[in-house]
Amino acid sequence: METVASNAKDIESAVKTLLNAIGEDTNREGLVETPQRIARMYQELFRGYDPKQAPKITTFANDMHSTDIVFDTGDYYSMCEHHMMPFFGKYYFAYIPSENGRILGISKIARVVAYCSARLQLQERLARNIVEMLANALGNNVQGMAIVMKGTHLCKTMRGAKSNGHMTVSYLSGAFKDDPTVRMEFYKLIDQSK
Repeated sequence: METVASNAKDIESAVKTLLNAIGEDTNREGLVETPQRIARMYQELFRGYDPKQAPKITTFANDMHSTDIVFDTGDYYSMCEHHMMPFFGKYYFAYIPSENGRILGISKIARVVAYCSARLQLQERLARNIVEMLANALGNNVQGMAIVMKGTHLCKTMRGAKSNGHMTVSYLSGAFKDDPTVRMEFYKLIDQSK
């Protein structure tokens, strides 16, 4: 599989073509190195296409046999696949470990969110990708997982409708989907984290 890094020259050429197509002078001082800068930037922004950059997801034995909700929140940044414009916001993730299963290293959640976000995405798919990657790391041996992602989409805010581009997506599995009490506890944790 070719990665963004291995296609740097193609990206540079495409950016130069695009700049010319919108009426820019690619020999202008401020733009001379823009194709190279974009290629380097894409290596970072789209690292999610490179399986070698996937995070190693450390898990630990659930020695305490805890079945409490584990909750994490943080920021994410991605690019809309329809207009190649940024969308970004906050994520709220929770899971309930199996009593005799494994638990996640807490920093690994943020790393998985960042890795899955580093592709052209839809917010709905992104939420599912994150939950599936973390569930797989735990051998799908969890009582449930949930994520809520609140995002601002510049493709709606800056262009087109030129309107508030906020969107919220949730993806629930197991106890979070099936048990209203567990689901309400998750939403209460989100409210308390604001």
